Amino acid sequence: MIHLHQIDPIAIQFPAFELFGRTFQPAIHWYGIMYLLAFATAWWLGRRRIAAGRLPGVDANGFGDLLFYGMLGVVLGGRIGYVLFYALPEFLREPLMIVRVWDGGMSFHGGLLGVLVGAWIWARRQRLHFFDVMDFVAPLVPPGLGFGRIGNYIGAELWGKYTQAGWGVVFPTDPQLAGRSAEQLQAEFAAGALDAFARHPSQLYQAFLEGLVMFIVLWWYSSRPRPRYALSGLFALLYGVFRFAVEFVRVPDADIGYIAFGWLTMGQLLSLPLVALGAYLLWRSHRSPTLQPTAAGGAA
Repeated sequence: MIHLHQIDPIAIQFPAFELFGRTFQPAIHWYGIMYLLAFATAWWLGRRRIAAGRLPGVDANGFGDLLFYGMLGVVLGGRIGYVLFYALPEFLREPLMIVRVWDGGMSFHGGLLGVLVGAWIWARRQRLHFFDVMDFVAPLVPPGLGFGRIGNYIGAELWGKYTQAGWGVVFPTDPQLAGRSAEQLQAEFAAGALDAFARHPSQLYQAFLEGLVMFIVLWWYSSRPRPRYALSGLFALLYGVFRFAVEFVRVPDADIGYIAFGWLTMGQLLSLPLVALGAYLLWRSHRSPTLQPTAAGGAA
């Protein structure tokens, strides 16, 4: 059954107030709440893995530092990556747009690079092998990806192409529906006049694949010790394949469009190196040592 998207992206709206001659009306968006849920879930799952000794030599306090580095990497890398990959012309015209995070715009690939940099710095300080740290982190990430895609859905952004499937969603942010009030959209939808504007809810496809499926696979796979590189490789391979597949039904960024062959998107182009890296790391793991669990804070 075709659905009309009617979710308010603002979870809590605070009263407006004036300060220095300007009017402010603070609000808490669902997308921000999704970020909090992502970090909270990573903290909870990570504490469980630390208690099981899955990162020898690191206690709960050390993991807290790692999570802090990861959070900085997600936010800074995600924003910088979005600007470089998707909004470089706009940034060159107006450099200050990079700090306007409230307008939206975060890149997974940029966030991943940010996490890699943060984890590398933390691993060097702790004198740990970088990929032992990344293997530890890999199962903690998918729930956050799922929450992020749910946030995209609530915000009615990054939707898919038009579809005649019975589960299509009519998004009020569709440019073809611009100028219509909420009441008009509801009336037209009830009359069946908006069925042709139903789109693939690609955000939910990604939440399912990148969030739920990846978490189940990686959590199960990490339930016993695996060779170095294996978990990182499986994460990169799964994400790259899932993202590449969903991009076929997702609308490319309007200011970029298709970059080759009439179908290749920037998301797919950025996912190809992840597929290659994942396959390489899985191959390399066959000749690598396996890190054995120890008591939390014990010696490696």
